[in-house]
Amino acid sequence: MLHMLSLPSLRLGAGLRRGLLAAANVRAAHHGHEGQVSQQVQSPGEAYYDRRIFPLPDVPFQTELSAEQKALKEKEKGSWKQLSNEEKAAIYRIKFNQTYKEMNKTSNEWKTVAGAILTFIGFTSLIVWWQRVYVYPPRPHTLSDEWKAMQAKRMLDMRIGPIQGFSSNWDYEKNEWKK
Repeated sequence: MLHMLSLPSLRLGAGLRRGLLAAANVRAAHHGHEGQVSQQVQSPGEAYYDRRIFPLPDVPFQTELSAEQKALKEKEKGSWKQLSNEEKAAIYRIKFNQTYKEMNKTSNEWKTVAGAILTFIGFTSLIVWWQRVYVYPPRPHTLSDEWKAMQAKRMLDMRIGPIQGFSSNWDYEKNEWKK
């Protein structure tokens, strides 16, 4: 049944778990400890990731903010027209590590994979060559072309398979193969 679930539905399940954990934290904070405020703890299933198929990760890229970043987050709550492009980019970098352009940038990993595959094929070819030269015995004489021709002539002389077999394709009057 699990293989039938799509990834977005699994993410929805993670969101429900987070919601239930957050509700449990709120209840624990108000149960007998009136002056204390509970901190929401990140569950083990939550992690930051940069993937195009899930544009919004479970947690922000930076969870511990510096004083400058905290001031920028407060400024973010106001009008965005007052923010400069650099400040907007800094706010974006607090939440996300990479932009879509950076995520889509091609990598040279294919060269490593192709090199590894070609190295493996080359090494395997050397092993096969070594086995042919040093391990396998010489080819038997029965695999030579002369031996095969003598064997075919002998089978024709003995008329082996005259109805549907080997000899049925030989024209004995013209002494050649039928067309």
